[in-house]
Amino acid sequence: MAKIIENKKGRRLISLTTDDVISIVREYQNAVLGIKKYSEIREELDKRDFYLPEEI
Repeated sequence: MAKIIENKKGRRLISLTTDDVISIVREYQNAVLGIKKYSEIREELDKRDFYLPEEI
């Protein structure tokens, strides 16, 4: 599960586990299946919401 790491000097970091990375890659692959052009990939990804679970 992703873990948010506080950073007092700027943006927080999100630490990802191997399972988190695999999940994100799987969602990306499903979203862009069959799309070849970079602009079309961007358009498709803009339509979707991606979430990382926060560790409690």
